[in-house]
Amino acid sequence: MAVFVRRAVCNRLRHLGFFIAFLTVVATPSFAHASEGGGPVPPAWAVLPFILLLGMIATGPLFYHHFWEKYYPHISIALGLLVAAFYVVVLGNFGSIYHSFVEYVSFIALLGSLFVASGAILIDIDKKGTPLLNVVFLFIGSLIANVIGTTGASMLMIRPFMRVNRGRIKAYHVIFFIFTVSNVGGALTPIGDPPLFMGFLRGIPFFWIITHIWYIWLVTLALILAIFFTIDTINARKEAATSVEHSGTIQFTGLKSLVWLAIIIGSIFLDPNVIPGFPDLKHYGIPLGIREFIMFGICYLAYKTADKKALEGNDFNFHPILEVAFLFVGIFLTMVPALELIAHEAKVYGDQLTPGLFYFGTGSLSAVLDNTPTYLNFLTAALGKYSMDATNPSHILMFIDCPETLKYVVAISAGAVFFGAMTYIGNGPNFMVKSISDQNGLKMPSFFGYVVKYALPILLPIFILVWALFFMIPPGDYALIKADCPKIYEMWKGVAPVVSDTLSTIH
Repeated sequence: MAVFVRRAVCNRLRHLGFFIAFLTVVATPSFAHASEGGGPVPPAWAVLPFILLLGMIATGPLFYHHFWEKYYPHISIALGLLVAAFYVVVLGNFGSIYHSFVEYVSFIALLGSLFVASGAILIDIDKKGTPLLNVVFLFIGSLIANVIGTTGASMLMIRPFMRVNRGRIKAYHVIFFIFTVSNVGGALTPIGDPPLFMGFLRGIPFFWIITHIWYIWLVTLALILAIFFTIDTINARKEAATSVEHSGTIQFTGLKSLVWLAIIIGSIFLDPNVIPGFPDLKHYGIPLGIREFIMFGICYLAYKTADKKALEGNDFNFHPILEVAFLFVGIFLTMVPALELIAHEAKVYGDQLTPGLFYFGTGSLSAVLDNTPTYLNFLTAALGKYSMDATNPSHILMFIDCPETLKYVVAISAGAVFFGAMTYIGNGPNFMVKSISDQNGLKMPSFFGYVVKYALPILLPIFILVWALFFMIPPGDYALIKADCPKIYEMWKGVAPVVSDTLSTIH
């Protein structure tokens, strides 16, 4: 049986590799002519394949489990190719599809390398999983997420978290792990979550986020952990006492793989936008960067050099990353029409959006779409309110230095990171953590079960409270912008209709 499973996983891994390589090779000759999009706005019905794929992800494991388990890779790829064909053949827009596919390859390169490198590190904590210990564990994991990313922290910490709670582990333990370590925890640095890193590449200073969002992060995380502590304490009191003795020791195996983790994190910054003069392979018709090749190389090297005891102790296999890879190739391709429609509407109605609406808009869409392009679309709309260019680093710096406009970037950043916890597909680590839990015999709730039983009743009230505390504010004050941010005022005034200085807000 083990041989059969291993052979099936190897076959899927080989097929996925061939598929990615084929599309990259076929499309690369056209890369030089591909734009960031620029084609016509797609019709609203073009989002139907995306809705269908989400619906099948939600219902497949519940109502047609065996069919879904066998054919979900084929369904995901087929729906993705359907949208790609529509864009290329009907809309004549190759750029949008190719740009999304390149983002997908970068996404998988990062997730795959972190998955393998962290899976080769075994952390064995011989302590009893008490509610207090669990809260400390989740808080430390949330801090680590800002150093090695939510994906790296999730893959490194989920197995020891489950082991320390062996004998009492339940689905809610893992769900709160997803809420904190896999999502909210990574809101402090550009390394923490991909949308924040894209903001860094656009010109937002590395430490700007932590200085402007730490108090929002702390309140949000504290509320989530308080609810978890209450639930875990109630359940702990119902559990029968055990006579198992614990030594209280913490053992590490496979620490040499920390070197691979460090290389992965370091390679994230190997970008011409970060290091002036760094080689840009796009000049040679290669759409990927050097960092992606480094990450794919580490996937192989980290596995080949891994400590076998660590792999066995973690029950390591490639099924979780393969499940994410196959599902997200379809998600990345089918979500292109949805993202372009959102970008169009954000430009049309951007001047009517308050920081609170940016928070909820970015957040609600980040829960079901990839949060990186959603973040960029709303960042573009926020600067567009004041006739500024989100691709111009000097405009970005002016925008985040102005007290009346920086609140938009804070709202967009918080929404993109926090709301990723609302669904399994809101952030890459979510589905991987779920898959690892399923592989270890812990039955996790379905897509709908996660949303209805946990995300909506627990997270949504917290996010609404965060909005009321920090983002329930009017648009930028007209007089204050004129007084404190004259350059932004002049840029806005250059295209805005003539209005009286007595107006209190920009509408």
